[in-house]
Amino acid sequence: MWVRKRIDIGWLDLLSARFNCVWPGSRSSASDVAEAAWSTDGRAFACLSVRSGLDLALKALELPPGSEVLISALTIPDMVRIIEHHGLVAVPIDLHDEGVSPRVELLAQLVAEKTRAILVAQLFGGRFGLAPFVEFARQHDLVLIEDCAQAFEGDRYKGHDEADVSMFSFGPIKTATALGGGVFRIKDESLLARMRELQAAYPVQSRWFFLKRVLFYTLLKILGGKLAFGIFVRACRLLGKDFDEVLNGSIRNFPEDEFFASLREQPSFPLLRLIARRLRSYRNEDLDRRAARGALLASLLPLEHCPGTAASAHSYWVFPLRVDDPPRIVAGLREAGFDSTADSSMQPVEATDGRPEAAPETARTLLKSAIFLPLYGEIPESEIHRMASLLVSLLAVDQASMK
Repeated sequence: MWVRKRIDIGWLDLLSARFNCVWPGSRSSASDVAEAAWSTDGRAFACLSVRSGLDLALKALELPPGSEVLISALTIPDMVRIIEHHGLVAVPIDLHDEGVSPRVELLAQLVAEKTRAILVAQLFGGRFGLAPFVEFARQHDLVLIEDCAQAFEGDRYKGHDEADVSMFSFGPIKTATALGGGVFRIKDESLLARMRELQAAYPVQSRWFFLKRVLFYTLLKILGGKLAFGIFVRACRLLGKDFDEVLNGSIRNFPEDEFFASLREQPSFPLLRLIARRLRSYRNEDLDRRAARGALLASLLPLEHCPGTAASAHSYWVFPLRVDDPPRIVAGLREAGFDSTADSSMQPVEATDGRPEAAPETARTLLKSAIFLPLYGEIPESEIHRMASLLVSLLAVDQASMK
């Protein structure tokens, strides 16, 4: 079976990470190297994760309690949780029908006296132009935060120059993963200095914790092979377990009962060394190969079923498909050897009471109907064609049943 998501890291990277867990290096020097690998202008900031960095940024900004943050209507729940933890209110910006960019035309009716920031997410590996959001933020004196956790493009894009904060993730399932960590680009020097000061007061993530993580994801990388994953799926079925639930539960980054304590740590020496290694050695060709597979699959499917393909740039970190009967389509794909799922770590951001204009109708519809397909550069073009042919047949049955 073609597994839905592979751990995007090489065997030598994993070996180097294990070595660095016992090598007595300087954490501060490793941080300098990791940040310089991302940007030489002194604006990079390495942290434990995007969640950790957002928490630090909101701490440093010290926005008045009750302030509103306009946020892309589809994101991971933890982003809203962090916003609310700081006494702020998340107000969703609904998406365009194609499901990628927040609707800039909604900003004028959503902005209010208490609005202090905009947080826009680049979804699924696609990227939309940020210029209209930059202009709106400047007109209304708002902090602009760009969430690029799903939109790593190698050295081709490191955040918009006019965004106040641009956030990139190197978590376990991300492109060019370092099994954790985030690298931010901070426009304002005083904000960057305050975030560094706040992070310096945190305890340092233990090397032993990171070593266990390296060993665990080494095992998951082994399972990413077609044969090994097939054996894993059969084993789960024999044990009466849903392999989707087993995998999704295994990659949870922060324990629920220790959420804020877990994200308020400094990245460890081996994590920082691995971030630097991944940034310096990542090949754009690997990204191009995945993007080519995604473009091919999109060209073979009905456009209305493929949210995000209209993005100005697309690396196809994931490939969502909009369908009428997700369980049936997922079952058909799995039967043919393509691991698919209707589960997602993202959720619509619900509007607060008294803000009906912020209802995230498109985001709700998209997530309710979306499934996610296996898509990476190692899948042969012949298998992309086979998957597309199967999907066209399955979608035709969906359309016939609706009549």
